[in-house]
Amino acid sequence: MEVFKPVRVERVYVQHLNARPESVFPLLCPVREKEWVKGWDPAAVYSESGYAEKDCVFLTGEKGKEAVWVITAYDREKFLIEMVKVTPGTTVGKIAIALESTGENGTKALVRYMYTALSAEGEAFVRAYSEEFYREFMSYWESALNEYLSAAQGA
Repeated sequence: MEVFKPVRVERVYVQHLNARPESVFPLLCPVREKEWVKGWDPAAVYSESGYAEKDCVFLTGEKGKEAVWVITAYDREKFLIEMVKVTPGTTVGKIAIALESTGENGTKALVRYMYTALSAEGEAFVRAYSEEFYREFMSYWESALNEYLSAAQGA
């Protein structure tokens, strides 16, 4: 195996969500995300509870590439979740989400993605992971989650 000078990108976005962290945090789960993310369909590998928890493992398929996800931190009291996503031979990603209350019915979500290339293919992915792409991705995610939260609160 040849190790080359890695290429890495890190992106940060702050989402503004229309619910308290106690309502938002449980939705940051591979199983629960199916409720609000169109097309999201992970395969659970390991979870004692059946939901997000520390050391939970799940799989996703992206454009024909399977990725392995491991939740490395899950703190319900601090509203913090971190995970590592490995797309073999392509990239290693680290995702961290920290929630903070912004008042009676609001949450600020600091969402940080970091990808490191493992190959030339991974380098192409990392170089294409632009600030503009990330903003659009996070904006879509923020809108989808707020729509779900709004519907759930109105029910």
